Amino acid sequence: MLDLPKFKAAAVQASPVFLNVDATVDKACAIIAEAATNGASLVAFPEVFIAGYPYWNWIMTPVQGSPWYEKLYRNSITVPGPETEKICQAARENNCHIVIGVNERGQSFGELYNTNLIIDNKGNLIGKHRKLVPTWAEKLTWTGGDGSSLKVYNTEVGPIGTLACGENTNTLARFTLLSQGELIHIANYISLPVAPPDYNMAEAIKIRAAAHSFEGKLFTIVSCSTITKEIIDIMKEDVPNAEELLTRKNSAFSGIIGPNGAVIGEPLIDDEGIVYADIDLAKCIQPKQMHDILGHYNRFDIFDLRVNTSPRKNITFTDGSDDFAAKL
Repeated sequence: MLDLPKFKAAAVQASPVFLNVDATVDKACAIIAEAATNGASLVAFPEVFIAGYPYWNWIMTPVQGSPWYEKLYRNSITVPGPETEKICQAARENNCHIVIGVNERGQSFGELYNTNLIIDNKGNLIGKHRKLVPTWAEKLTWTGGDGSSLKVYNTEVGPIGTLACGENTNTLARFTLLSQGELIHIANYISLPVAPPDYNMAEAIKIRAAAHSFEGKLFTIVSCSTITKEIIDIMKEDVPNAEELLTRKNSAFSGIIGPNGAVIGEPLIDDEGIVYADIDLAKCIQPKQMHDILGHYNRFDIFDLRVNTSPRKNITFTDGSDDFAAKL
């Protein structure tokens, strides 16, 4: 008989220790321990939790923001590296699966990625997803990832996939994960108070999560960061009215969505904390009898989606020997 996992999930709504990578890693490890003490087997952290989001891209000119890029780069991490090892150790010690957003350094000083790490309960870094397309002003900071990181990872709690923030609106990216058997989706975000006045960020986050859960008949765990007074005070160094620009209600939503598209329990809006919910993957079965877009409720003789999963190469070296042989 098919036996599907049941477990408790935790969605973290918190801020990093802004632009302090070591302190933020310590904070993440403490949160993992707290969530595990409360019975969580899977803990989801916000987008680029280590060690912060480039808010300056939205409230400064590119020239003003350039020194801040350097601060972020210095507080980004290599993957794998000593910082990931500490988080992996916390996952292992607390028997928890972890998905956490980081700023990941590439090979060049101008190469920085918005990356989600997937760590299993044995402390293994089993995968990473690099955000495919930085959103709007984020292009001043991050390089886009490639299709090699659009993967679903089989774990003891079930098959996990993840997308960061705005790419949760990318229907093709979401379908690529669903097609690989995703049943647990981690959607992580940052609080963005500088959105247009008539845009309810918290509601928008919930709508995106509900859409993915309802369409795919799966569980979505949403984790969003918050903006603290510490972050605002740091931004005031260059933007005196930073408090006005970065303070707004309904900017953050964290919660857990079921296969019917409904929120399970009480979500968190704006306030820091941890949302918990019991997940039973068996609840993904019956809804698929009506709408299974991966099977009977689709027409693959009509639709054909092709995904390039090859890692992108910045350069190819050749000594010319192949070219010479081809001419013989």
